[in-house]
Amino acid sequence: MGNRVTRDDFEWVYTEQPHTQRRKEILAKYPEIKTLMGPDPHLKWIVSGMVFMQFLACYLVKDLSWKWIFFWAYAFGGCVNHSLSLAIHDISHNVAFGNKQAKWNRWFAVFANLPIGIPYSASFKKYHIDHHRYLGGDGLDVDIPTDFEGWFFCTPLRKLLWLFLQPLFYSLRPLYVNPKAITRMEIFNALVQFSVDLIIYCLWGLKPIIYLIAGSILCMGVHPISGHFIAEHYMFLKGYETYSYYGPLNWLTFNVGYHMEHHDFPSIPGCRLPMVKKIAAEYYDNLPHHQSWIRVLWDFVFDDTIGPYSRVKRLCKLAKEN
Repeated sequence: MGNRVTRDDFEWVYTEQPHTQRRKEILAKYPEIKTLMGPDPHLKWIVSGMVFMQFLACYLVKDLSWKWIFFWAYAFGGCVNHSLSLAIHDISHNVAFGNKQAKWNRWFAVFANLPIGIPYSASFKKYHIDHHRYLGGDGLDVDIPTDFEGWFFCTPLRKLLWLFLQPLFYSLRPLYVNPKAITRMEIFNALVQFSVDLIIYCLWGLKPIIYLIAGSILCMGVHPISGHFIAEHYMFLKGYETYSYYGPLNWLTFNVGYHMEHHDFPSIPGCRLPMVKKIAAEYYDNLPHHQSWIRVLWDFVFDDTIGPYSRVKRLCKLAKEN
């Protein structure tokens, strides 16, 4: 790829995010895309099956040795949990029960959160709204690394360490960049999560708890699925701040790889995003995209022109809350 430069700061731009204008253009040309919006009737059943599968796995791993606990956490349980975290991402856009049943979506996200082991869904919802509304917004979009991350994690070894520490940065960065008051839903999320954790511990001991939490942490770090964290918005080509991925791992991740399409139409569930690309093909086919999340991770670590600084930032005015 051309147009790459060694980075010592973020890519500051003074334009609006591209998704708003493209959404208007596509809807004007293809109004039938509006029919793709609305809830996914299958999502609640798929997620419920995954949650109960993990509860069954908790029973099956309770007597395993520790090495096998961590092996299965990385190879299986973490994949399921990462997939559930991306289901929570979809649910945060109300695609499980629709916009008219917003509370049902919030409660169902808490249920989907259970195998992850750590309360997550309510806080994610709170900040993910800003990620869409203020994409790249300085001090608003907590998906963007801090200046310290960009400055320090600049060599292959340090970038590899940064990938391992991604769960830590994703958890702590919002508290530093854009702290918000704790909500009732976050308290509810934590109470339900820790209650279920306690029940699992009382029934089957510590190993199932470690299996769940270790899987969640390991698969957010150096793991093929976690390549989507880098692939979505890190600027592999100058001038492009969002990228899609059309590879097979979309089957496990509720089509989160269709990220350009998702930011253009966040109210369309993941299962229908391929239809957006098919209908409005001329808007997407010529945009740069990724074919491999593993290659994304490799390039991020070993290409000295890519790192935590490889993000577009802009100054955004706060929108008025309804």
